[in-house]
Amino acid sequence: MSRTCKILACILLLCALACGCGEKTNPEHVKFKNDVDNFCNSIAELDASINKIDATSDTATTQLLGYLDEVELRFKNFADLDFPAEFDYLENLADEASSYMSVAVEYYHNAFSNGSYNEYTAEYAQENYSRAIKRIKIIITFLKGETPDDTNVIISYEGSSAAE
Repeated sequence: MSRTCKILACILLLCALACGCGEKTNPEHVKFKNDVDNFCNSIAELDASINKIDATSDTATTQLLGYLDEVELRFKNFADLDFPAEFDYLENLADEASSYMSVAVEYYHNAFSNGSYNEYTAEYAQENYSRAIKRIKIIITFLKGETPDDTNVIISYEGSSAAE
């Protein structure tokens, strides 16, 4: 649970940095900024809720999985955002992030199924979770007007996306 919280906190920081840069007077940009802010705020709320889970509680697993279901929903909503024209190339990354998060949440549910814990299934879930987070970080980096320094990112300037 601790690693998940750290990753969510990192997303929040990146979102705050991206959304705080410059004033946008274009209504499309203002709406998009507000949508990104809402995504970041909802993730912050979920992160706070996850951090409040009493790990010794009988309901800890149920609570965690419920919050992860909410994270998945937020990622789906983020992927459904209408990105401004100059950021259209990032929409595919948002879709990929949502898809990876869906797989992660599914496998977290599987890892805790039948009243037991399957470490290997949880590792696969964590791998997909990390892929989703990586794509969000890349999106936020581009929204800030920067280029990701990850050596596994391929940048195409002809309308396609950056990816692993």
